[in-house]
Amino acid sequence: MIGHMLKRDVLRNKTITFTLLTFITLSSLLMASAMSMVVDVWASVDRLFQQAKVPHFVQMHAGSIDQQRLDDFTKKQPLIQAQQTVEMLNIDQTTLFLKNRQQIDHNSVMDVSFVKQNQSFDFLLNLHNEKVEMASGEIGVPLYYMKKYDLHIGDQIWLATDEFEMAFTISTFIRDAQMNPSLVSSKRFVVNDMDWQMIKAHMGQSEYLLEFLLKDTAQLHEFEQMYQSMDLPQQGPTITYTLYKVLNAATEGLIAFVIMLISALLIFIALLCIRFIMMAALEEDAREIAVMKAIGIPRKQIQKLYLTKYIALAFTASTAGYVLALFISPLLTKNIALYMGVGKQSVWHYIIPCAGVFVIALLIIGYCQLILRKYQHISTVEALRTGHLTEKSSSKKGLLLHRSKKVNIHVFLGIKDIWARLNMYSVIGIVYMMCLFMMIVPVNFLYTIQSPSFITYMGAGHSQIRIDLQQTVDIEQRFLHMQETLRTDPDIVKYASFITSGYKVELQDGKYDSIHVETGDFSIFPLSYLKGKAPKQLGDIALSVLKAKELEKDIGDDIVLLINHQKHRLTISGIYQDMTNGGKTAKAYLDVPPTNILWYTVNVDMKQSIILDDKLEAYRDAFYPAKVTDVAHYLAQTFGTTIAQLQLVTKFAIVLALAIASLMTMMFMKMLLAKEATQIAIMRSLGFTVQILRLQYTIRIVCVVLLAIVSGMILAQTIGQVLLRQLGAIMGAPNIALLTHPYMSYLICPLLLLSIVLIAVWLSSKGLKQQKMLMKLGGE
Repeated sequence: MIGHMLKRDVLRNKTITFTLLTFITLSSLLMASAMSMVVDVWASVDRLFQQAKVPHFVQMHAGSIDQQRLDDFTKKQPLIQAQQTVEMLNIDQTTLFLKNRQQIDHNSVMDVSFVKQNQSFDFLLNLHNEKVEMASGEIGVPLYYMKKYDLHIGDQIWLATDEFEMAFTISTFIRDAQMNPSLVSSKRFVVNDMDWQMIKAHMGQSEYLLEFLLKDTAQLHEFEQMYQSMDLPQQGPTITYTLYKVLNAATEGLIAFVIMLISALLIFIALLCIRFIMMAALEEDAREIAVMKAIGIPRKQIQKLYLTKYIALAFTASTAGYVLALFISPLLTKNIALYMGVGKQSVWHYIIPCAGVFVIALLIIGYCQLILRKYQHISTVEALRTGHLTEKSSSKKGLLLHRSKKVNIHVFLGIKDIWARLNMYSVIGIVYMMCLFMMIVPVNFLYTIQSPSFITYMGAGHSQIRIDLQQTVDIEQRFLHMQETLRTDPDIVKYASFITSGYKVELQDGKYDSIHVETGDFSIFPLSYLKGKAPKQLGDIALSVLKAKELEKDIGDDIVLLINHQKHRLTISGIYQDMTNGGKTAKAYLDVPPTNILWYTVNVDMKQSIILDDKLEAYRDAFYPAKVTDVAHYLAQTFGTTIAQLQLVTKFAIVLALAIASLMTMMFMKMLLAKEATQIAIMRSLGFTVQILRLQYTIRIVCVVLLAIVSGMILAQTIGQVLLRQLGAIMGAPNIALLTHPYMSYLICPLLLLSIVLIAVWLSSKGLKQQKMLMKLGGE
C-alpha cells in the first residue's frame, strides 16, 4: 500500500519531486566531490613525497660551506638518517629564453635555478612520478612554466649572455615536491651533469640546500632546535617536511572548502523546500489524517506514510550524487593529478565521500521527522471541522485597500498577499537570499585575494612597487647603491627599506628556535595590527600571529633574541598577520646593526604622473639582480594557481545559483497557480485579463526578490567575513577583511538574479492562459 501511495504521489507532483531530487543530488555530488578532493590531495601528496624522498629538514644557505663539517655533524647525530648538499645555480631571468627566443616575463617573482638530479633523495620526477635522468642537451622544465608559457615536449630553451649561449630541448616536465606550488617563489630546472658544469663555468650564482632525512619525523622539532643552536650554515630560511605538505595542499584545500560551502547552501535550500512541501501536503490532507486518527491508525503508521517518500528521495538522490561524483571528481582533481600525480587508491577514497552523502541523507530524514512531530498532537475534531491541522491565526492585522489610495492597486494586492501568507513567501525569499549569497561570497573571496591590499596579510605594507634583493655577490654594496638611487629619485613619493635577518629566540625551556626578524621604519608603509602597534622605539618587537601563539606570548611580554652570541631582551609591542615563511616572523627596532642577513626588501610609491611600467623597467636595469615587481603582479604570480581555480569555482557557483533560483521560481509558481486556481477563475470571470493577473504575480515575486537581495548582501558581508577569517586563521591571518566587489556584488549579481527570476515567472505564468474558468468555478 505504501509503495502504491508513493508512486501516485510522485506522479501527481512530478515537478516538485524532480526539483527536490535535483537539489539533494547536487548537494550530495558536491559534498562527495569536495571530500574526494581532500582525500585525493593528501594521498597524492603522500605518494609524491614518498617517491621523491622529500627531505624532512632543509636549510637554504647563500654563501660558502664546509662540507666536512656537515659530514662530521651528521655522523655524530643519531637522529639523522642521511644528509645531502644540493648546489643550485641561480640564473638571471633576462638570460633565459623560451620557444621562438621568447624572453620570460621580467616581472616574474620566481627565482630560476638550474640543478642536477640528486643521488640520494629529493628526486625531481617526471609526470609518471619517475626519477628523471637527463641526456646532454636535454632539460626538465617545472610545471609552473609549462602552464604559464604553454610549453611542449620538444620545444627549445636557451641560456644566452653576450659571451655565452647554450640551447636545450625540453624532454620532460618536472614535479618538484619542494617547489611545485606557486606560493614557493623558486623553481628548479634540471639538466645533465656535464651541461650543469658548463653553465656553472659561465654564469649563475651558487645557493645551497642543506637537506636532512631523519630516522623519526616525530623528532623533527627537536632536530630543528638542535641545528639552529649550533654554529652551522644558516644564511637563509629553513623549511620543514610539514610546511612542504601544507604548501602543496593549500590551493586544493581552499577549493574544497568553497565547494563544501556551496554544498551546505544547497542542503539548506533543499531543507527549506522539504519543509514547505511537507507542510502544504499535510494541510491539504488534513481531513484524511484526522479520519485515520479517528479510526485508530497509530501515529507512527501515519508518519510512516509521509516519511517513506522522503526516505526514498533522500537515499535515491544521495546515491545518485555519490555515483555522479565518481565520474565528476577526476575533473575536479585534474590539477592535483598534474602537479602531484594520482595518489594510491585506498578504501578511504570511497568511504569518506560515501560517509558525507550518508550524513546528508540522515540530515534530511531527521528534519522530516521534526516537521511531522510538530503535528502529532493535532485535534482530530478540529481538523475534521476546519480542514486544517492548525488554527488560522487572526492576530495579524490585514492591509486595507481604502486606506492605501496612493498605492497602485496591483502593487497593493501583491503586498497584501505576501503579508497575509508571510510564512509561504518567506521560504522562496530565503532561497533567493541563499542564491545571492552563493554568488557574492566566492566573488568577494576572489576579489579579496586579487586586491593589492592583500599583501598586508603577508606581513608587508601596501605599496606600488616591491623590490626584493636576495643573497648575491656584493649584496651589501648593491643594497647601498639601491638606497642612494631611490633617495635621489625625484619621481618617488616615499620609500622604505627593510632588512630580514635570521636570529635565534630563546624558548621557555632554555633552548633556541630560529626566527626571521625584519628591521626598518615601519611607519612609512604601516600594517594593521591585531593587537598593539608597530615597533617604534629601541627594544620593541612585533610578532606574527602564529609565532606569538607558538611562543605563548602576548602584548607587553618580553622575549630574548640571540644576536652575535649576545642576548637582547625585547618587549612585544604588537601582533600582526603574516602568511609567509610559515606565518612565523617578527619585526623589531634593534639597537645593533643587522647580522646574518637573509634578504632585503624595499617598498616604493611613485608620483601619480609617472608611468609605472617604465619605472619598473628602469629599476630592473639599475638594480639587477634584484626582483622588481608591481604589487598586483606579485600577488597574481604568488597565488596564480589558487586564483585560477577559484575563478572556475566562482563561475560554477554563479551558474548554479541562477539555475536554482529559476527552478525554484517555476516550482513555486506552479504550486501557487494550482492553489489559487479557483481564485484565478473568479478574477477572470470578473474581467481581469491574463496580463493583469501576470502583473500581480510578478509584483509579488519581485517584492520578495528585492527583500532577498538586500538580505543576501548583508548576509554575504557578515557570514562571508566569518568564513574567510576562519580560513585565514589556519594560514596566519585570522583577521582578513572581506572586500566587496562593487559592481559584481551590488549590481551585476543582483540584476542577474532578478532577471532570471522574472524570466521564470513569465514562463510559469503562461499557464494562466490555459486556465478553464467554468471548470475551476465548478470546483473541478
